[in-house]
Amino acid sequence: MRRECHPLLSGGRTRESKHNHGLSSAEMESLASLCETILPSLPPPVTTLDGKQNQPTKAVQALYRASGSQTPMPDEIAELLMKRGLREAVFLVRLVLWLLSTRLGTFLLCGSLCFGERWLCIKNFSSISLDKREKVLQKWFKRRFFTPIRAAFVYVKVLCVFVFFSRVGQNGDNPAWEAIEYCAGTDENPDQVPKERPLQKGLIDTNQETDSTLLRSLTEKGLEVTRDPRRNLCKIKCDVVIVGSGCGGGVAAAVLAASGQKVFVLEKGNYFTATDYSGLEGPSLAQLYESGGLLTSADAEVIIMAGSAVGGGSVVNWSASIKTPNSVLQEWTKNQKIPLFGSPEYLSAMDTVCARIGVTENLILTGCKAERFILENNKGLGKRKQKCLGVIAKIINNNIITRLQIEAKVTISACGALLTPPLMISSGLKNQNIGRNLHLHPVLMAWGYFPESNSEFKGKVYDGGIITAVYEVVAGDSTVRAIVETPGLGPSSFSVLCPWVSGHDMKNRMMKYSRTAHLITIIRDSGSGKVTTEGRISYHLDASDRDNLKVGLRQALRILVAAGAVEVGTHRSDGQRIKCRGIKKEDLEEFLDTVYATRGAMSPEEDWMFYSSAHQMGSCRMGLNEKEGAVDENGESWEAEGLFVCDASVLPSAVGVNPMITIQSTAYCLSQKIAESLRKD
Repeated sequence: MRRECHPLLSGGRTRESKHNHGLSSAEMESLASLCETILPSLPPPVTTLDGKQNQPTKAVQALYRASGSQTPMPDEIAELLMKRGLREAVFLVRLVLWLLSTRLGTFLLCGSLCFGERWLCIKNFSSISLDKREKVLQKWFKRRFFTPIRAAFVYVKVLCVFVFFSRVGQNGDNPAWEAIEYCAGTDENPDQVPKERPLQKGLIDTNQETDSTLLRSLTEKGLEVTRDPRRNLCKIKCDVVIVGSGCGGGVAAAVLAASGQKVFVLEKGNYFTATDYSGLEGPSLAQLYESGGLLTSADAEVIIMAGSAVGGGSVVNWSASIKTPNSVLQEWTKNQKIPLFGSPEYLSAMDTVCARIGVTENLILTGCKAERFILENNKGLGKRKQKCLGVIAKIINNNIITRLQIEAKVTISACGALLTPPLMISSGLKNQNIGRNLHLHPVLMAWGYFPESNSEFKGKVYDGGIITAVYEVVAGDSTVRAIVETPGLGPSSFSVLCPWVSGHDMKNRMMKYSRTAHLITIIRDSGSGKVTTEGRISYHLDASDRDNLKVGLRQALRILVAAGAVEVGTHRSDGQRIKCRGIKKEDLEEFLDTVYATRGAMSPEEDWMFYSSAHQMGSCRMGLNEKEGAVDENGESWEAEGLFVCDASVLPSAVGVNPMITIQSTAYCLSQKIAESLRKD
């Protein structure tokens, strides 16, 4: 049965009849034509995926006859482009759409394929036949030159399939799901879903507040609140203010509250618990992830998944809880010269967070975004030039225009490796390590198709648990080169990663969705990136990273073949795959020799891949001194007294495994030190 869920996760809310994307009618005509080419209306298949004669069901017929250009798909894609796209991506896509709306622009981009039947008759893109439009896209998806144009087409493909397979109606359903045998938002045993809302007592949801009620709610929670109407400012005093409630901020809040401090947590996301979840991919991505799950690196090579709700990354963790490897702890202790990670306190902290530290009463304000830290010249005897007095924040909710000034003895930034650096930089901090050394644990995926007719595995890929094991790919000297895990992919995520070879191939691939298993290859990256402005992430894989990904990807494919897959492949743009029923070992190895970690769509290579990242860390790393790190061993900024960082950004380098336990353990140790210093004061 379909579960009841939070309204924000239900989808299907009444849509406004008027769209606000701002694209012209000419641009929309080109966009609709591109969407029709990516997902065209096709005659239903007369055979099953196994090649047997079969009358397709009504749902399968409807899927094949459906088109990406159907109303209101192009408008929803345009809305998503304008809302989520990077500035240069929006400019590039709109430029291409405008060019394709003209005959001259179409000729420049499509060449002779735009010629009509009459001599020197040039058509614009939407007037070209569907089969010629498909050839244009196939040409541009492989084009080595003018890669920005290819990137624009890729951007449209991603948004098109994402919207097509994630949009839901008023009843929380999608017409394509029945055909691909996907059933979302159901519980076999709904009575077993925990109904507790442990943080509700200390929560203020700004979606339910106005300017007049917010002050009263804050006061009722025991905070000292004053109003400055001249500056439209609400001043709040507390002992500790924490920006972010994820793996680091949540642990820090619990430890400091348990030590007797009045803790105030600011969180821009919303609060959801087990009973709230819908299983609907589109609405859930929009509410639980940064940029609705569509955040990418600046070159669009890496799709970056980062939690954005109360609980941060711990809310969307795929249930993998792994302690920091001993080799990593030794490296951080000896090479980075940070004794914390070799201390008994850290080892004890890992045991503590694994056993859960329990829930303490904190005050959490949701829908609240920090703008900058309040810094002043340090007049005391401290070594740091500045002192942090708190944070200025705004409410995202349009019903509230009052800004907040939270003053505290201690200010903690815990908004994650992607958002802590921009916040520190916008506050005026200038340490050279802020925003650099960003590690992403880049991921490539292998897939294997297991048809129901000849597989011992029952059920669908989305049934049951998520991760039950982690497989290490080890070199001859016992060094771990990669780890292999299983991901959870909904239909829209699956379609985004699927290479587009043709409209027919795309729909055939989606028909295999429910029985296509994926394995992810994760590496401990040596390369790194930079994030100094919110939403703008640059990242570089070095040669050893690509080599380790290649080794891991090949091993993942071997595992899928050994498990009984009849077809395996990667997400390389050329649709790389091989039929493997009864395959000889030498033939498999010959195929595996062609598998490697290529670059992204903006590279000059003919074939390219999307990388993924669910782990971000290191962008405000700890260091022995201010030249080596942005914060000291206690997590305190080298520049501002009283400003601490307690999230993944303080980690000295990549961890190499799912980092949740490492982040929580580090935050536990740092917040214990902060609590001790506050007790002394």
